[in-house]
Amino acid sequence: MKNFPRTDLASEIFGVKKPRFDGICKISEISLDAVGAAKYGKNEGRYVTVETDVLLTGGAAERARLSRALASEVGRLAADFSRVLVVGLGNPAMTADALGAETCERLNVGKGLMCIAPGVSGTTGIESYDIVKGVTEQVRPDLVIAVDSLAAAATVRVGRVFQLCDAGITPGSGVSNHKKRLSKQNLGVPVIGIGVPLVVYASTIIRDAGGDEEGFESLIVTPKDVDVYVTDAAEVIAEAVNTIAARAEASS
Repeated sequence: MKNFPRTDLASEIFGVKKPRFDGICKISEISLDAVGAAKYGKNEGRYVTVETDVLLTGGAAERARLSRALASEVGRLAADFSRVLVVGLGNPAMTADALGAETCERLNVGKGLMCIAPGVSGTTGIESYDIVKGVTEQVRPDLVIAVDSLAAAATVRVGRVFQLCDAGITPGSGVSNHKKRLSKQNLGVPVIGIGVPLVVYASTIIRDAGGDEEGFESLIVTPKDVDVYVTDAAEVIAEAVNTIAARAEASS
């Protein structure tokens, strides 16, 4: 089997085919069936890639447009729903892993929009999956949106890609701390994963430069201004989710 790069981004494994452009971002979609998922070590489902420089160079108007674009893509991936549970994954004490928690802080929670940031088992002593499973069974949402930091294979994609998928999401996958997957099969409700790459494995960078990657397999690299990346990405995602929830409540 081909040695694929260490990445959470489907687009870095399969490439981008027939992208759509809306002026501020390039949008592409990859669909994996059971055979393809097994072959490439990914989960079966649809993966939407939204590439943009808006977080790095855009102003308020451009970020608002990006939020609307993300909301539209979630609407394409998810069926009808009126109650949404947002799960902010990751460790809020680590800046590069705080995207989920930062997003939750910016949500307009209410009757149709709920959120939880379960933290990490090293802090709580409880696996994120177990917390989310229990909350889901109690509040019975129609849709779970899980937000997490991701890992990319190329530094150029850090902060420049949003990945959405209906295949669910595995807490900790961005830092090789794989846990039980949050998915429709496991939670009983549709799960949309939203992530932004904020780290790159040092071994990937060294290998691409022609160096010896041995001993660097577990070391990750993140930009020095990652706190700005996290804040800006969280604001864009939260606004997209707020838009989704408002539309769902208005139509219910």
